[in-house]
Amino acid sequence: MIAMHKRQIEWFKSKLGISDYTVAWIGFLKGIVFGLLIYHFLINS
Repeated sequence: MIAMHKRQIEWFKSKLGISDYTVAWIGFLKGIVFGLLIYHFLINS
């Protein structure tokens, strides 16, 4: 399962021409967005 995930990430990086650092930033920003959505719809109601 982990090997498959690594292959998918490498394929994604090669198609978009991005680095590991960019993938980390995308994951970080995605986490912030989902966290804010959860806060807005579930906690802030």
